[in-house]
Amino acid sequence: MSHFYRGRTSLEKDAGDQEQIIEWYDMYSLSLFKYILKMIHDAQQAEDLLQDTFIKAYTYLMRGKDVDYPKTFLYRTAHNLTIDHIRKHKPIRMIKDFFNNREDPGPSVEDVIEIQESSQELFDALYSLKANYRQVIILRRVEEFSVKDTAEILGWTESKVKSTLFRGLQKLEEKLQKGDVGDGQS
Repeated sequence: MSHFYRGRTSLEKDAGDQEQIIEWYDMYSLSLFKYILKMIHDAQQAEDLLQDTFIKAYTYLMRGKDVDYPKTFLYRTAHNLTIDHIRKHKPIRMIKDFFNNREDPGPSVEDVIEIQESSQELFDALYSLKANYRQVIILRRVEEFSVKDTAEILGWTESKVKSTLFRGLQKLEEKLQKGDVGDGQS
């Protein structure tokens, strides 16, 4: 897409930008939504952040900038918006979680089948990891991004992605073996 708009009028470029965003939305919106949801665990907010991601992408294109790797570009944009959201709302979330945990004892053991218990245990263990570990594990192992793409999305070096993934997986394994799914600070 790098020289797609040369020689076109502003109106033709705007229409091209809109078509490009629609195409990207069709291709990536579901996987981006799932990625954001895994980070914040709030479907409505994930939808809002997904919308913000595509608005930012459209604005970027409207400024005449080119995107060579749209998937990586969109994940990077979604990642940054999600991290900003988490930072902004962390104190509120901690208070909500405190009260929600006191009111909701969770499902009874009789109602949960073994596979769901294992999945929930894995999810809880993953969510209890430090944000850096959780992010790199989600991108590399769940979303199946390459080391290079993960580095670009997170703004890290490839060696940092590899070492953080290694340490994160070790921590995750420790937590699963111990049954330790604490407060997200490990």
